[in-house]
Amino acid sequence: MRRSSPLSSQTVRAVVLLLLGVAACRPSSAPPAPAARPSTSPVPPGAVPLVPGLPPIPETRGAPVALSVRYPSSNQLITARDSNFLLGSVGSGDVQLMINGTSVPVAPNGAFLAWLPLPAAPLPRYELIAVRGIDTVRRTLPVRYAARRSLPASGTLTVDSGSVLPTRGSWALADELLRVSVRAPRNAAVQLIVPNGSPRPLRAMVGGAGEAVFEASADPTADVGALFATEVPAAWLGDSARPAQLLVTRNRDSLRLTVPSVRALSRETRVLGSLRSGNRVASDTDAAVSARTIVNGTYKWQLLPQTVLEVTARQSGFTRVRLDEQLDVWVDSEEIALLPEGTPLPRRVTGGFRVTPNTDYTDVLIATGERPAHHVEAEGRTLTLTLYGVQANPEISPLLGSDSLVRRIVWEQVTSQRVRLTVQLTQPAYGWLSLWDEQRRAFVLRVRRAPVIDVARPLAGLTIAVDPGHPPAGSTGPTGLYEGDAVLPVGQLLVEMLRERGARPVLTRTSLAPVGLGERGVLARREQAHAFISVHLNALPDGVNPFTANGTSTLFYHNASEPLAREVQRSLQARFGLRDLGVHYQNLAVARPSWFPSALAEGVFLMIPEQEAAMRDPAFQRKYAEGLLAGLENYFRWLRAETTR
Repeated sequence: MRRSSPLSSQTVRAVVLLLLGVAACRPSSAPPAPAARPSTSPVPPGAVPLVPGLPPIPETRGAPVALSVRYPSSNQLITARDSNFLLGSVGSGDVQLMINGTSVPVAPNGAFLAWLPLPAAPLPRYELIAVRGIDTVRRTLPVRYAARRSLPASGTLTVDSGSVLPTRGSWALADELLRVSVRAPRNAAVQLIVPNGSPRPLRAMVGGAGEAVFEASADPTADVGALFATEVPAAWLGDSARPAQLLVTRNRDSLRLTVPSVRALSRETRVLGSLRSGNRVASDTDAAVSARTIVNGTYKWQLLPQTVLEVTARQSGFTRVRLDEQLDVWVDSEEIALLPEGTPLPRRVTGGFRVTPNTDYTDVLIATGERPAHHVEAEGRTLTLTLYGVQANPEISPLLGSDSLVRRIVWEQVTSQRVRLTVQLTQPAYGWLSLWDEQRRAFVLRVRRAPVIDVARPLAGLTIAVDPGHPPAGSTGPTGLYEGDAVLPVGQLLVEMLRERGARPVLTRTSLAPVGLGERGVLARREQAHAFISVHLNALPDGVNPFTANGTSTLFYHNASEPLAREVQRSLQARFGLRDLGVHYQNLAVARPSWFPSALAEGVFLMIPEQEAAMRDPAFQRKYAEGLLAGLENYFRWLRAETTR
C-alpha cells in the first residue's frame, strides 16, 4: 500500500476503522482542528506498556544525551484534530524528558512515545527538553496544520475558489445530475447562473444537528464558512463558449466565479474505451485493471485488459465505465484507451459451458465472443462468477459428475445484461484465475485443486511464498529501526524453517532494494506458490492514540484466504500476548492474486518502544517466524480435513 507518512504501516486501517472509527495505513484525511486541552488517554503520556510475551527492553545508562525525534519531522503537516503522538529517542534510559511542559516517560533504552495535545496555532511547535544532571538538550520542533482560508461573516466578501465543483476536464452523461458546489461565508447567498441566464439557488449543506457543515481549520477561532451545493443536469454545464457562473452575494457585495464546463455525453452516441493494464511486470495471466465503486476508492473488480466498455464520465483522473445497465465503476484514466467514434459496443452471448479437467486445475470455458467484465467471489465450496454485459444461451445446463473438483454449474440470467454462474466444488475454494482464450474467443475460469497434504508433515512438497514487507515505504520505530530491515530477518528465518519442514520457500526480496507490490504476487504465481504470507509491522496515522490501538492483527483480501489469516492470527496471538486486533478484510495489493491463499501479518507495532526493541531481539524474530510457520501448518491441516470429508 502506498504511504504518505514515514510512520504509516501496511494494513492497520481496517482494524482501526472497526475499533476506533478512524482510518489508518495513511494519515487521516480529516483536516485538523487543534485544541490545547489535556489528553483523555487512560494511559499516562509516553508510558510503555508491559507485555509478558515480549522481551524486556535492553537498558542503556550513562550514554550521551542525544535528542532525536522520528515523528513528526520538522514542519510536518499534522492531520490530527486535537492530540497526536511523538516518538524518538533521548539516547539513554536515565534521561528525563519534557515536551511542552509535560513529563514524558523514557524507556530503558532511551526511546520515548508521547501522546499530547496539539500545540496551539498560529505557530504550532513542540518544545522538547532532555535533562540528566547538568546536561540539558533542548529542541524546538515546528509543525504545520492544513491551512483553510477564513471566510468571515463580515468585512470583505471572500470565497474559496479552489472548492468549486465540478473540476476542469469532467465528463458526464448529458441528463445526469451533477453536484455544483462552493465554499462561501455562511451568511452569503449563492446562485448558479446557467448559460441561458436562469438562476438556481445553492443551499448550505446541513449536518445532523442542523448546523451548516464547514471544514475544520488549524485556527479554531477562524470562520471557514459553509459548503453551498445544488445538482443540475450535466447538459446545463456543457457550453464552453458560455460557461455557467456562480454568483455569491452578501448585502451589496457580490462575486462571480466561472464553473468549469463539462463534456456532456449523449446517450445516442456512445463513447467506448478499451482497458489496458499499467502493470508492466505482468504477463497476460497476471495483468488486470482495478475498478472501484467511487473515484480513488478501494478496488473491487479485477478486469481483463482489452475489455471494451462504454465510458459514462470522467473526473479527477478517473474514468467511469459501464459494466452493464445497472452498474458503473471507476478505473484510472491512464488504464483506458478511447476508441474511434462510431465503434459499436460488443455483443456478448454465451454458448455452452465446457469443463476441462487437468492435473492441478479444472478449466470452466464460457464462449462469449468478446472479453466480458466479470467478478469472482469465493465462499466455502462455491465460486460465483458474474459476467456483465452478457446474455446466456448455453446449449445445456451442465450437471457434472466426471470431474473430481467441479461438481456442478448453475447459471442464471440475473438481468437482461448480467449472468451469474455458481460453480459448486467438492472442496473449499482454494485458488482461481480469470483468463481469456483468444483462439476460442472464450472466458476461462481456471479453478485450482488443493494440494495433496500429509497431516504429519503438512508443508512437505508445497511452495510457500514469503514476503518481507517493504521497501518502498514502511514505518520506523523510536530508535530508528526501519520496518524493511526488521522483517527481513523474520522472513529469512521462516524460509529456513520451511525448508526443514520439506517445503520449497520463495522469498519475494532478499535485500533492501525496493520491490513493487504487483511484482510480489506475480513472482508467487509464476512459482506456483501454494500460499503467500506477507510479514509486516504496524503503525498508526495522525490522531490515533497508540497506547489504546496497538496489538496484533492479520489481514486478507479474498474470502478464500480467511481461514489462513485466522490460523496465522491465532498462532501469533498465542506467542506475543498483545491485544487481539483480530482478522479483517483489507484492500491489499499483495493479497489480490487469487491463485493461492494469502495473508498479511501485522505482528507488532513498531512505533511502541517495547515492541520495537523486541524486533531487534533475534529470539523474538524467531518467535515471529515460528508463529507464521505454525499458522501455515495449521491452515494446511485444516484444508486437508476439509478436502477429505
